[in-house]
Amino acid sequence: MSCTKLSIKEIKQQYLLICEYYKKYLKKFGVKLPKFYDQNKKLTKNALVLVYLTLGYPKTKEVTKTELTQFVRGFYPETNDVQQARHLGAQDGWWIVAGGRDNVVIKVKRGNYQLYTLEQPYPAFKKGHRIAKTDSWDKIREQYGFRCATCGSREGEPHFHWPATKTKLQKAHKDPNQPLAAGNIIPQCQKCNRADRNRWVYDDKSRVIKLADANFIKNFDKKVRWKIFKILYQEFNKKSCVEK
Repeated sequence: MSCTKLSIKEIKQQYLLICEYYKKYLKKFGVKLPKFYDQNKKLTKNALVLVYLTLGYPKTKEVTKTELTQFVRGFYPETNDVQQARHLGAQDGWWIVAGGRDNVVIKVKRGNYQLYTLEQPYPAFKKGHRIAKTDSWDKIREQYGFRCATCGSREGEPHFHWPATKTKLQKAHKDPNQPLAAGNIIPQCQKCNRADRNRWVYDDKSRVIKLADANFIKNFDKKVRWKIFKILYQEFNKKSCVEK
């Protein structure tokens, strides 16, 4: 599919529209607005990609990477492969759906992109990209976009999995074996926080990285428990596991 050609005037008009939505809905979440021009007075690739993805908003269309690349080549002929759409989403906070990533809001083919909305940030976006170590509950909630770190439900809105329930964020441990203090706090909704029962250790993205409660192994099926036993037996060199 050939790309839609736009004049500089049309690109600027679309960029100004993006700015309006950004100021009204996204700036408060720390979403990064790409610069229109770089230091050499050239249109930035990020701005070009975002402009193209927002065409026709709110009725945006699915766009192939080839189409995006063709559009950017009109300004940067040496461009081989456009990666800006992916970076604008996860790193900068724009809700751009990438095909083949288990999306539930809209279905997009693998390798394609579509802007979902200009009124909410990308669900997994965290202000500043890296999570600062702080015990300020307001700061932590802001860093996670006021969403549950586990399921993504937004504070004050209907829960993703229980639509009749209003989402309430609670302080949760990243590592239940450590104090609920700076660097060890993630926001979880009342459903996710209750269900975990201090079983898991999470990273900043609320991905399970360790088991916090060894007793939970008892809930695993026999084959898994046997594999764990063999690993530990080999690790401890066939010695007693009794602490010295």
